[in-house]
Amino acid sequence: MSYVLYGIKACDTMKKARTWLDEQGVDYRFHDYKTAGIDRGNLDRWCDEHGWETILNRAGTTFRKLDDAQKADLDQHKAIELMLAQPSMIKRPVLDLGNRTLVGFKAERYAAELA
Repeated sequence: MSYVLYGIKACDTMKKARTWLDEQGVDYRFHDYKTAGIDRGNLDRWCDEHGWETILNRAGTTFRKLDDAQKADLDQHKAIELMLAQPSMIKRPVLDLGNRTLVGFKAERYAAELA
């Protein structure tokens, strides 16, 4: 089965995930949401599965540079709008396994989920 790995090419965590997948011989397609964009359907699905608090990367510089009004009263709808406008705010990587997704990268978790 071929999976889809969503993220940003230049991200260090993405590089670790891609290297791990390549070394394990896992068949996947890379989707760079900074250059190719991301659709609301994926964000809705990911937020429903994991919670918007997990999908919105509040630790990144893109989010931290927002003014206080944009950060105030966040909910799933507002978080998705922010991520659609600036995909750099999406936690990465997101590995779509078809019936579920993995958010973030930990080699142990990938190994367990893909075994």
